[in-house]
Amino acid sequence: MSPTAPPTIFLSIASYLDPMLFFTLNDAVAKATRPELISLGVVDQHIEDQRGAIAALPFARQVRYVHLHPQDTLGVSWARSTAFSLYDGEAFLLQVDSHTLFEPGWDEQLRKLHAQLRERSAKPIVSTYPYRFDMVDGVPQYTPSEGRTALVLRPHPEKNLAPDDAVLRFMARHLFTTEPVMGCHISAGFLFAAGSFVEEVPYDPYLYFHGEEQSLAVRAFTRGWDIFHPLTTPVYHLYKTEGTPYESHHWHGEADAKRAFQSAYLTERAKQRLNRLLMGDGLPGAYGLGSARTMAQYRELSGIDYANQTISDPFGGQLC
Repeated sequence: MSPTAPPTIFLSIASYLDPMLFFTLNDAVAKATRPELISLGVVDQHIEDQRGAIAALPFARQVRYVHLHPQDTLGVSWARSTAFSLYDGEAFLLQVDSHTLFEPGWDEQLRKLHAQLRERSAKPIVSTYPYRFDMVDGVPQYTPSEGRTALVLRPHPEKNLAPDDAVLRFMARHLFTTEPVMGCHISAGFLFAAGSFVEEVPYDPYLYFHGEEQSLAVRAFTRGWDIFHPLTTPVYHLYKTEGTPYESHHWHGEADAKRAFQSAYLTERAKQRLNRLLMGDGLPGAYGLGSARTMAQYRELSGIDYANQTISDPFGGQLC
C-alpha cells in the first residue's frame, strides 16, 4: 500500500439464507470510525433477490451486491471466491461471516494492529475464531476479551490425519501472552490482511466446506504470509448450536437435491482436492502451494506433518 493511499477496507461477506445479513452490514458501517472508507462485497445466496433492500441502505453506493439462488450455489468456498471477485484494489481485506457484531472503532483497531505487526512481518494476517455474541430479546450481547490471552488455533484431538484424508478439525486454545502470537491456521470468519491477499491467495472455488481454512493457511504461508492470533478481536460471531440441523446449512434443505453438484459429491471432491494440495503434488497453479516457503517449514511452525500424517505440539503444553 502506498503511504499516501487512503486506508480503505474491502469487507467480504458471503451469506447463505442468513436473516442476520442486514444486521451485519448496518453494524459494520455504524461502528466504523471512518465508514466512508469501507466497501462491502456481498454474495447473497437467498431465494429472494434483496437488491431493493440493499438500495435502500444509506450506504448503498458502498455495497457491491451479487444475488444467487440457493439452488445455483456450490458451497461456502465457492461463494467466498465469488465475493473476492468484488475486490477493487482496497488497501485492506476483512472477511467475516454474515452474522457478525462489531465493536465501535473496529476499523481503526485493525489498521493499528496491522501496522504494529508490519514491524514483525512484511505480510501479516490477523485471524482467529471470534468470541461469541448472542441475541437476547432482539438485543445483541457480548463480553469483550480481557486481552490477556491469544486464541491459538490448533488441530482438534478427535480428528487425525490419514493417508487418504488430510482434513482436520481445529479448535481455539488460550495462551497467556502480552503480544500477538504467530500461528499456523486461519479462521475464515475473521481474516484481516492487506488487500493484496485477495490476489496472492485467491479462494479455491473447488473446495466446499471442510478444508477451506487449511487451504488458505498453507497456501498463504508458502507464499510468505505470516498468521498472527491477536489478544483482542473487534468482531463477534453468532454461533449455531452444534449438531442441530439448520436450513441455512448449504447441505440441508430441498435445494441440495436440485443442484447439478450435490453436497455429498462436493464434499468428496473437496477432500480429494485438499489431499492433493497437502499430501500430493501441491496443486500447481493459483490454488496450489507457493514457492516462498516449503511444507517442511510449515511443519516446523505448526507441528502438522501432512506427509507422514503426524501432529505434534510446538507450544510444549503452554496452551490451556
